[in-house]
This record gives sequence, C-alpha cells and structure tokens, in this order.
Amino acid sequence: MSRSRTVESEKVEVLLADFGDYLREQRCVTARTVEAYTADVDRFLDRLGRQGLRGLTAGDVSRAILREADGRHAPATVRRHGCSLRAFLRYAVVVGLIDSDLSSAAVPVSGRQLSLLPQGLTRAQVRALLHGCDRRRAVGRRDYAMILLMVRLGLRAGEVADLQLEDIDWRAGQITVRGKRARTDQLPLPSDVGAAIAGYLQRGRPVTTSRAVFIGTTPPLVGMSRSGVSRVVRRVSAKAGLGAFGPHRLRHTTACTMLSSGSSLVEIGQVLRHDSLGTTARHARVEVDRLRRIASAWPTGSSS
Repeated sequence: MSRSRTVESEKVEVLLADFGDYLREQRCVTARTVEAYTADVDRFLDRLGRQGLRGLTAGDVSRAILREADGRHAPATVRRHGCSLRAFLRYAVVVGLIDSDLSSAAVPVSGRQLSLLPQGLTRAQVRALLHGCDRRRAVGRRDYAMILLMVRLGLRAGEVADLQLEDIDWRAGQITVRGKRARTDQLPLPSDVGAAIAGYLQRGRPVTTSRAVFIGTTPPLVGMSRSGVSRVVRRVSAKAGLGAFGPHRLRHTTACTMLSSGSSLVEIGQVLRHDSLGTTARHARVEVDRLRRIASAWPTGSSS
C-alpha cells in the first residue's frame, strides 16, 4: 500500500482537526493561530478541488502563494498564509499525506500590496448573497443569520463562531462581541439581525448542550468553528454567482456601507472595534468623488 494518502480518503474536517491538534501539541501555538492556520489550509485544499493532495507539486504550492499575493490581501495576511502552508506541508509529510516535503515551495512573500483599499460588496451583491441562503431549510436560516451579522455589524468569522446564547440581550437589544486580544464590546442588535437569529433559534438550531449560538450540522453537534464559518461564506457566495470569497469581504462591506451613508471613520472604527483610524481607513474604500466631498478647501493666504 502506498504511503501517500489523498484528501478524498479523509474528511476535510477530520484532517483539519488533526492538523490543529498537531499545532497545539507539537508547535505549542495559541488557539487563535490554530484557527487562522486551519482556515488558510482549508482554503488551500478547497482550491485544489478534486485533485486533492494527489500529485501535488512544488508549482502548485508556489501558485497558491502567488494567488494570495495578488493585491487583494494585506501583506501580513499573505505572509501568514505562507506560514500556514509551510506548517501544513511539513505535517503532511510526517503523517504520510504526501511523499516529499514541499514546504520550501511556499516561499515567503514580502512587500507592499497593490491596493490598501479593499473592495466591499454593492447593495445588489449583498441581496444576491443573502438570497443564496435557502431559508426554507434549517441550515439556510443559520447561514442567513451568520452572514447578516457579518454584513451589518462587521463581525469576524471567529467572533461569529464564539457567540454564545448569553451574549444576546434581547430586552436591551444588544449583543456582546468577544474580539481580538480578549476585547469585549457591546453593540446594538439591529432588528433585522435579531429577527434572523431568532428565526434560526426557533426553527433551525438543533437540540444540543452547547451554548454556542450557531451549531454545526454533523455530529457531535457543537458550535461552529472559525473555519466552518468561513466555509459557509465561500459556499454561499459561490452559489450566489459572486465568486467564492471569505468573510473579511463582508467586514469591508460594513465599512463601505457606513461610509456611503455618511458615517465618519471614527464611527466606523467604533463598530468594527479598531484600535486606530489607520486600520479603519484600510477597511473603507473611499471613492475619489467621496474624498472630494469631504476634503476641506486649502486655505488661501490673505493679500498683503
């Protein structure tokens, strides 16, 4: 029997879980890093498609890295993606998923990205994305509520996955969000988002002891993972004919929508829970016409 195995012989979820265990036990990385690395590897495997790891070459790995460095992602994100793939490829050869170590093909990428202004979705695209969730089915109601949360409040995939039943204050109309670096914020719960979550809780969420709001569909019935939320966004966006993209595109959309409605960068930063206005500016794509409207006229000197 060949030592090599293919992704087809392993469920992706099991493979990612085993890789996560390896990162925790052998690499001693944090839970957030495990989530980020497994999400990157999940996207890499998804793009391999039917090929899986069978016949994987150094060229395939290099092309995957270059695809990430096309200007749509921040340099730090591209560098992390390379680290994720190198760690996974080393793990894959150790456990026999591939025969040779291809980690050196995931070359480090540095330098400035082509554009610091990420593109959000248009209103029509948001409608198409939400329409891609079949709310006649329980899983569609779950996906609709998760995506609406990310579009309206700019939540990250990990923050959606971490949301607990106790984090929703229905009486006060607030939601508690646990973000990066153990930061906790209370945000207003928009009525449409609240209705979507309630619809899922009443007619979709399976019976389980888990206190997570959003539950996976396969046993054991536990809360969604960050990578699981990311997979939902990619699946629904592809189904909607928008091309598969990740949840951070929805966070950009929140910023762009608020900006076009007249919100200031300070207000946008408060909703997205940024530490600096520089970060907020990178999330909000500002059109040239919009810049002309908000720019102050250059003061002219008085004649002497």
